Amino acid sequence: MLEKVLCIDDDPISVMLCSKVIERSDFAAQTDSANNGKSALSFLEGIIKAETITYPEIILLDLNMPIMNGWEFLEIYERNFASVFIDTKIVVLSSTIDPEDVNRTKEFSSVLTFISKPITKTSLDEITRLLSTK
Repeated sequence: MLEKVLCIDDDPISVMLCSKVIERSDFAAQTDSANNGKSALSFLEGIIKAETITYPEIILLDLNMPIMNGWEFLEIYERNFASVFIDTKIVVLSSTIDPEDVNRTKEFSSVLTFISKPITKTSLDEITRLLSTK
């Protein structure tokens, strides 16, 4: 079981579903959320400033959000945060069906995989499997 997951999604129903599936699957002890990329970056900055020992091992990231979308978040995360959160992996969790989006995620070294919404126990099992091979 992971210690902490961060779910970044502007849809409160998706966030609630994500939290429930994680809880029922015993995937992580704690699920935090942010409703856009900017809020997520502030959350991560707070972890750094507080020198918190626990940080998210997995970030579940939606791509289509207001204020700061997933692509903008990924660009800033890789530039400013990936070297701090060395063991954190990002899972793009999106409803997009555009193959170019899937291919574009491969440009980011922090991205573990791309999963289509909604999150399921099977998705979490796949994430666990991928983490064990990294």
